[in-house]
Amino acid sequence: MSEKLPRSFYLRHDVVDVARDLLGKYLVTEFDGVLTSAKIVETEAYKGSTDRACHAFNYRKTKRTEVMFENGGVAYVYLCYGIHNLFNIITNIEGEPDAVLIRAAEPLEGVEEMLARREMNELETRLTAGPGSLSKALGIRKELTGIDLSDDKIWLEDRGETIDPELIIASPRVGIDYAGEDAKLPWRFRVKNSKWVSPAK
Repeated sequence: MSEKLPRSFYLRHDVVDVARDLLGKYLVTEFDGVLTSAKIVETEAYKGSTDRACHAFNYRKTKRTEVMFENGGVAYVYLCYGIHNLFNIITNIEGEPDAVLIRAAEPLEGVEEMLARREMNELETRLTAGPGSLSKALGIRKELTGIDLSDDKIWLEDRGETIDPELIIASPRVGIDYAGEDAKLPWRFRVKNSKWVSPAK
């Protein structure tokens, strides 16, 4: 039995809890009648009020980050290095710019379409391991930033699966050395023994 995650899931105040609880949930997209889905196995939490690694640190609002100040349950998609579309989920209530980056997932439905999007011939870990790869495989682009996650293009599902807390690895996030002490926060969450997580640093 699968159901879309309710708005209340995203509106919770602790983005770290949301990032952890997203493990084992399903990210689903449907574009031009083509449905793809993948089980989330790696996330990172970002807290706008206090976290120097967050784009909206200290409530910094720019054209790019204004979507982060919306009510939780919308997408924040931005371009990294001018190449990779990175998919984030806005959490918390309006005015509190928190987000969870989806870093990796296990591909399930629509694998042939994912392979075509990634210009790959056979199923390999790199298909959806890493946030840029994941977004490309699932057809998620920067133009979709701000889209409501109760929409019929991108949504998240609970399919009744719970990840045992003992199987969740918490470690520092990736590529945020500029964040000083905040770079050491253990806000990256991975499912232990999943071959679909991105490489550990």
